[in-house]
Amino acid sequence: MPESFKMKIRRLFFNFFPAYRRTGARITYLADDLSEWKIKLPLNWTTRNYVGTIFGGSMYGALDPIYMVMLIHLLGPDYIVWDKTATIRFLKPGRSTLYATFKLEHEEIDEITNELANGGKIERTYSVDLVDKNGVVHASVEKLIHIRKKE
Repeated sequence: MPESFKMKIRRLFFNFFPAYRRTGARITYLADDLSEWKIKLPLNWTTRNYVGTIFGGSMYGALDPIYMVMLIHLLGPDYIVWDKTATIRFLKPGRSTLYATFKLEHEEIDEITNELANGGKIERTYSVDLVDKNGVVHASVEKLIHIRKKE
């Protein structure tokens, strides 16, 4: 689905946020309902490490905030969402531009709101891969997200 003008503006704002901008990654697509985000992480002078491949910190930083921010927007202001833990597994050196797609189904959001209807807290695990243009996985990240309803 093509990106709306409103989402292009929102994407530009997020890409210029200093903490995300410095990772070297850029969000390239936002779905109108914010349930799907796409990013790209190019190999260039700002992301290159000592041995000429994409710096692992850039790889992780590019992926780090996305699921948390998605959930904050999809759940709305009545919920508290925090990253709790993360693991990254580097599988291949990044020698070209890498891409990732983040997607949350509406059923997942409904399930979360139903589980938290009576209070309490939950933790969800989400995974995402950084792949090259041929779909070869270079890094896998697993995020544990803490979610609770505001009191």
